[in-house]
Amino acid sequence: MDSLKMDFIIKRSPYTSLVSNLFFPLHERLKQHDSVAVRKQMEITQWWDKDRLYDFQLSRLRSFLSRVQTRVPYYQQLFTELDFNAASIQSLTDLERLPRLNKSIIRANLEALKSSQAQDLARFNTGGSSGEPLIFFIGKRRISHDIAAKWRATRWWNVDIGDPEIVIWGSPIELGAQDRLRRIRDRILKTKLLPAFEMSEQKLDQFLAEIRIMRPKMLFGYPSALSHIARHAEAKGQRMDDLGIRVAFVTSERLYDEQRQQISKIFNCPVANGYGARDAGFIAHECPQGGMHITAEDILVEIVDTQGNTLPPGQAGEIVVTHFATDDFPFIRYQTGDMGVLDSQACACGRGLPLIREIQGRSTDFVVTQDGTVMHGLALIYILRDLPQVDAFKIIQESKNLTTVWLVTKTNLDSELVRRIEQAFKARLGQKVNILVERVAQIPPEKSGKFRYVMSRVTTH
Repeated sequence: MDSLKMDFIIKRSPYTSLVSNLFFPLHERLKQHDSVAVRKQMEITQWWDKDRLYDFQLSRLRSFLSRVQTRVPYYQQLFTELDFNAASIQSLTDLERLPRLNKSIIRANLEALKSSQAQDLARFNTGGSSGEPLIFFIGKRRISHDIAAKWRATRWWNVDIGDPEIVIWGSPIELGAQDRLRRIRDRILKTKLLPAFEMSEQKLDQFLAEIRIMRPKMLFGYPSALSHIARHAEAKGQRMDDLGIRVAFVTSERLYDEQRQQISKIFNCPVANGYGARDAGFIAHECPQGGMHITAEDILVEIVDTQGNTLPPGQAGEIVVTHFATDDFPFIRYQTGDMGVLDSQACACGRGLPLIREIQGRSTDFVVTQDGTVMHGLALIYILRDLPQVDAFKIIQESKNLTTVWLVTKTNLDSELVRRIEQAFKARLGQKVNILVERVAQIPPEKSGKFRYVMSRVTTH
């Protein structure tokens, strides 16, 4: 298949072409990112057959581990202890000789995991939707590759950088970065950010008005947020299917069938599911033919059982990833905490990229304030994730008047910490809400045993 085929079918306006071919590449060059070159290469490699991709992955893995072995103190010691020689690996399965990496190991070895040649590392936090927030670091190469992977996947859906986009998001990283330069950049890129934290009826009306005024070509956000907006439009009799929206990209949560149907029906567009995280990278994205394609050029995905044994396609287990562009702060056999199933079948689209058949990931839902305002659950998660005393947590909204917070902490809870948590939660949920903070030895899994819900599902009635 012609490796440039996808470029030919993308219908770009003159403005979009200017942004995607000139402004954004200049923007990336000024930030010392090589995302443009990486994306162009990815649009060639995506059509390679599985054998050629396998050889490419093996070459990248060998080079990556060789750099890690000589530059990263934690892995220098580990490879020596295991008598592991990165340059001699002959198969992707050789990676199984290395232990898995988890959040506890990263917390305990934060400095030792930094490459001796790392420069300009950016500090990141996970959202902590699993109840275990994490501090880690990312270099420019990793950022470039993640941007390129997302950009490539965006173009699968006949949209490109520069097409009007509305983003429904809640991360403080994005919401707190809206300075003057960021606003100018977003204006040029035609991107508008709407906060997903507050979902009051007034806010939802404003969101619908913003979407109608902008008439975006694409939406991007949490599936729970976009489906909630869609339900509000339907309840109000507000037509949103005549705006020319080409696709709604969703990520960060498990996408349920009813959410996909709701979003697709109200906005009259397909829904493209994406799977990834700040720590694990841009792991997979759905193509128009429905295949959930792994970013195989950068990421090796394993499915393992509870004993750490690698499982074949078709069997469910924990998703473990190795990101080849994380030289500065390696993620090698990183436990995502999500459950999934690989697929051995090829996608009808013709891409050779391997597929994830199913992602049985965690879910972060809405909470409801005392006055009935619907709010994204991350509004509460972000209160807890940066507290150094807290190793893990779970939030259960029992009712509008009672929310329980379970904490796994290094030491006994002191009254000042409890008071701070109570005040922060009441500021979000309502001053009369009872906040019950309890210390527990561990966070129990959900009854399914496969994955756990950090937020309880709630309704507004």
